[in-house]
Amino acid sequence: MLNRLPRTAFLKRTVQSRFGIILLLITLLVAISMLTRLVFFIYSFSNVEVTLLNLAGILLFGLFYDLVNASYFIIPFVLYVWLVPQRVYSKAWHRPVLYTLFSIATFILLFNAVAEWFFWDEFNTRYNFIAVDYLVYTTEVLGNIRESYPIEWIIAGLIILCGGITYSMRTLLNQTNTVPMQFKQRSMVAIPLLALPLLFFFTVNSKYHRFSLNTYTNELAGNGMYELFAAYINNELNYEQFYKKINNEESFAEVKNLLHTPETRYISNAPFDIARQVQHTGPEKKLNVVMISVESLSADFMAAFGNKQNITPFLDSLSQHSLFFTHLYATGTRTVRGLEALSLCVPPTPGQSIVRRPRNEHLFTLGKVFGEKGYDSKFIYGGYGYFDNMGYYFSNNEYDVIDRDALKDEEIDYENIWGVADENLFTLAEREIEKTIASGKPVFTHIMTTSNHRPFTYPDGRIDIPSHTSREGAVKYTDYAIGKFIKSCATKKWFSNTIFVIVADHCASSAGKTELPINKYHIPLLIYSPANIQPQHMDRLMSQIDLGPTLLGLLNFSYTSKFYGYDIFSLEPGRERVFISTYQSLGFVRNNKLVVLLPQQKLETYQLNLTDDSMLPTAEDKALTQEAIAWYQSASYAFREGLMR
Repeated sequence: MLNRLPRTAFLKRTVQSRFGIILLLITLLVAISMLTRLVFFIYSFSNVEVTLLNLAGILLFGLFYDLVNASYFIIPFVLYVWLVPQRVYSKAWHRPVLYTLFSIATFILLFNAVAEWFFWDEFNTRYNFIAVDYLVYTTEVLGNIRESYPIEWIIAGLIILCGGITYSMRTLLNQTNTVPMQFKQRSMVAIPLLALPLLFFFTVNSKYHRFSLNTYTNELAGNGMYELFAAYINNELNYEQFYKKINNEESFAEVKNLLHTPETRYISNAPFDIARQVQHTGPEKKLNVVMISVESLSADFMAAFGNKQNITPFLDSLSQHSLFFTHLYATGTRTVRGLEALSLCVPPTPGQSIVRRPRNEHLFTLGKVFGEKGYDSKFIYGGYGYFDNMGYYFSNNEYDVIDRDALKDEEIDYENIWGVADENLFTLAEREIEKTIASGKPVFTHIMTTSNHRPFTYPDGRIDIPSHTSREGAVKYTDYAIGKFIKSCATKKWFSNTIFVIVADHCASSAGKTELPINKYHIPLLIYSPANIQPQHMDRLMSQIDLGPTLLGLLNFSYTSKFYGYDIFSLEPGRERVFISTYQSLGFVRNNKLVVLLPQQKLETYQLNLTDDSMLPTAEDKALTQEAIAWYQSASYAFREGLMR
């Protein structure tokens, strides 16, 4: 009887049974995962804090998460070897079936390792929320991969490598079915194997491998496949469930106190109502407004911030003739987070951007304010609006959406999977602007560029850096396209009545040695209107969500506001603050301190030096923590309860 066999004999019998292939798959998964981890470690060595404790953590936590991932990965194979009858399993024709299944599993593991490498190279992190988003938009993502990498050669190489691994392991594979097992015996192995992932689902999450203050160390200790799964199930995070919180009435009372500025007056005493009247004296300036949100334009691409590569010659020149904001910080690391900040002017809420969430219609947006002032509000994008839910979001929030469909093929010089070349986008935008102005109405246009995005391709002959070679080339091409657009606009009659706003959606890279490296959120902002705005530098700390109220202030608009942003010119000195975030880490910066709110009610506080972007852990500042919680908790509550409408 099986239960009388010595333990070692039972183990040997199991290995030599059909379950031996499961053991081979687990071994292969761990080996490939460890090799991937080693490659990432070598590639990012300069950013990893190398200590014995960290090395031990990387190996031990890494092995643990590899095994947890293996428990999920083997589920279909366990079911197969458990349920296929012995009379079928022992047939000679079944041997090729096992070889095929093993080869498919091997290919998946190898393909994942290569995909992880490209993701790490781009984002310096394991799979995360971004990867989950990418799974939704397979057309754009697969197109981007095909345009960026020699994918056919990569797949061919993986198939050859997969075949080689399967062939080299043929002896072991042949030995895995030398001992037959009846259904009852198979059940004694299969049921525990299937129970393990269920146990891990309820007891294991991503927090265990975040043992170090060094972000690269923590990422190395994870497992990519598991992180993808974890990011998927944490698609949205309820603030009150996962983060440090205070009473909701208290959070709104705190925020109402923080939001009040000299030009505002609350119109209600209701505890959860932040609506306030913004009142300016003098006539309103009904100027056209053209806002360009530039894909991935980090501040450090510009010479004004120390860059020596001369890749933004037009913007560097324009900054001398603009209202130039030198300490502006993006709220997040994705385009949809930047669009949220620029249109809604609210702090980032944990999980998905509001742009991609359900029930995001009829919100209080910048487009709504302009609409109430008699403007046509437009969102113009060179790709297809369904991507990232942008078309639905803007069309349901007081904007007309104009995308790739508005261009005829003969109007396009170049396009890649993300959209048309930026100069073709600006040609479309100029046409739409003139259409509205010809109707006798002012226009507010939000234009979103795409060329500064991998695969970094653009029309030949425009700049001195060849297409498809580098991020720097894409930056320089976008700079060229913006320059061409503004120079063309300068020949129009409506130019003297127009304000141009140039701002980034986020930085080119968000990776750093810490969870929220503030220098990876630093973006430029230029407001240019030579007939209406005097050139100057604005050096005060400013959040991306402050752009909307500041712009409306420059136009001298009086309006009812539900924005969380400040008009920086009306804000008393010393009250500046910044919000920076990932999908789950919420950062709040004020008075050279950074408070980070994390799931599981965790809290971290750092002392910042914005001159050299250094940050050191420090003791909690109770008052600052209270402020951070109030901002984030009230914003999350307001969206969930429909108070942003």
